[in-house]
Amino acid sequence: MAASESVNPVDLLCEQIADTSPDVLQAMIRTFAQAVMSAEADAICGAGYGQRSDERANSRNGYRQREWDTRAGTIGLAIPKLWQGSSFPDWLLTHRRRAEQALVSVVATSYLLGVSTRRVEKLVEQLGIRQLSKSQVSEMAAHLDAQVEAFRNRPLDSGHYTFVWMNALTMKVREAGRTVNVHALIAVGVNADGQREVLGLDVASVEGGAGWLAFLRSLTARGLSGVRLVISDAHAGLVAAIGAALPGASWQRCRTHYLRNLLTKVPKSAQPWIATLVRTIFDQPDADAVRAQFPRVVATIEAKFPAAAEHLDAARDDLLAFTGFPSEIWRQIWLNNPQERLNKEIRRRTDVVGILPNRPAIIRLVGAVLAEQTDEWTEGRRYMGLELLTKARMVAINTDQHDTDQPDPTPIAA
Repeated sequence: MAASESVNPVDLLCEQIADTSPDVLQAMIRTFAQAVMSAEADAICGAGYGQRSDERANSRNGYRQREWDTRAGTIGLAIPKLWQGSSFPDWLLTHRRRAEQALVSVVATSYLLGVSTRRVEKLVEQLGIRQLSKSQVSEMAAHLDAQVEAFRNRPLDSGHYTFVWMNALTMKVREAGRTVNVHALIAVGVNADGQREVLGLDVASVEGGAGWLAFLRSLTARGLSGVRLVISDAHAGLVAAIGAALPGASWQRCRTHYLRNLLTKVPKSAQPWIATLVRTIFDQPDADAVRAQFPRVVATIEAKFPAAAEHLDAARDDLLAFTGFPSEIWRQIWLNNPQERLNKEIRRRTDVVGILPNRPAIIRLVGAVLAEQTDEWTEGRRYMGLELLTKARMVAINTDQHDTDQPDPTPIAA
């Protein structure tokens, strides 16, 4: 591998997109390391590559290859050579583990703090580098931004995305001298190969119908199609946005989140009993049994807690949308747990900051985390089998799940 005279973000992104399974984190670290070494070589030479200057004291003479083992994998580096002396970076030659940690810290903190040139200059001093100019730091920052933007704006051309999970994370950000709450909207889908994939990320001022509609339309503009079911918590305006932007898709309310809401309607002493009753709805072997069990549970709860029973009955269609799909995948589509695990990883990265400096900083940090997670999912096993996905697309969704021909429900014995 030969490095270009100066790192070209366009060429770099083209190479990553051409790969079957691009590793965005490795590419970010490689980009930053190459830019740092190039800047060091320019400082030793007294002038930039190909630049005529009376102050030039040396010239470049090709590259030497070196593999660098990091926590993100083995990264191939092209280290600049000079006609006179050596430009081999001390931070790469000695204390390798410490240098690798420092460089990963540079990349992560650059995203975290909005890639301030002053902050990055301080961070690279951990590597013993004190000769970076502001223009060189700005160039490195632009490379990092370009990679996240390429991930966010890539075409969604992996076929039909039958199932999509959506969530909104509330984050604090500084705007106009105040600290305000904004919402990071995130979508995850299962592509035609059965692999999970982060579909998109956006930041909205208010978690409402307008924000969700704009987010969904941006996904469809990039190629999102074939969605049959959207799984999420009860976000304001999301159901209406699904109907407007994803015709033919239904909505499954996360059963775990709903149960938490339902339990607030009853005394604490009765919550274990209510939770056990509601779980019996989802323990049934087939769709008919699920729909038959639901009114029995409602009738049982109504005898003691009418308000809770009314709350549960009103959520029937939202909770039972999963019954229109094969029972083999019910556990994967009746709740939002995959998204919750992803949220925990995002929170782990953002909680160390607390208040982010601006909205682009959210995009940088969260976008890098999502890109890294997508790479891991791509390399892992399928989330859903292809036969089950095909079967799910062939099943007609029953949009009216109230069975009017059923006899009056018999309450479950307490």
